[in-house]
Amino acid sequence: MPLKIPDVVIERLPNYYRQLTELRAAGVSTVSSQEIGEALDVTPAQIRKDLSYFGRFGKQGRGYPVDRLTEELETILGFNRRWRVMLVGSGGIARTIASLNDGSFRPAGFDIVRVYDSDPARVGRTVNGNRVRDLARIDADMRDDPIEIAILATPGAVAQELTDALVQAGVCSILNYTSVVVHTPPGVEVRHVNPVLALQTLTYHLANPADPMATR
Repeated sequence: MPLKIPDVVIERLPNYYRQLTELRAAGVSTVSSQEIGEALDVTPAQIRKDLSYFGRFGKQGRGYPVDRLTEELETILGFNRRWRVMLVGSGGIARTIASLNDGSFRPAGFDIVRVYDSDPARVGRTVNGNRVRDLARIDADMRDDPIEIAILATPGAVAQELTDALVQAGVCSILNYTSVVVHTPPGVEVRHVNPVLALQTLTYHLANPADPMATR
């Protein structure tokens, strides 16, 4: 049975990769887990444990070779290829996400290549160079030209319904920008992004300065 990698480990890997790319750009050839940990506020032991799930990349007392570890993480994370993405929704949030395509997504290896909406009033409009397609045609589109990743940026009231449609069409991974938690069958990965909830955790610390956890 394949080893199950904890989600928290996978979520830390892109941070390690980003730090390594910065070190490589600066001409650094070798780095220790201590140095990576100081930059990312992660213990060296945690970094060594996280990387050990995927193999042995360094030598005790000598650190990690930056070039090799960067390339290994590129392969592990799938950064050694480009990923095509569909955007579901064409309202305000979706347009903001689409506007990041050239400046943020594309340099990181992601290309928003199709935009869908279930609102007939929005179908046919253009969002960042992509003509908005009717979500009703997604099954046919996916048969002709499959895309594995979808960004869901719609009203929460229709989020689960549209998620079900995406799964039925063959989407394997969903980044959910809606206000609700959506559910998918095993084998379909979902990550929820809710900036409002993140802000509300920050205001807790501002509202409770006596809480020792708030001073961390």
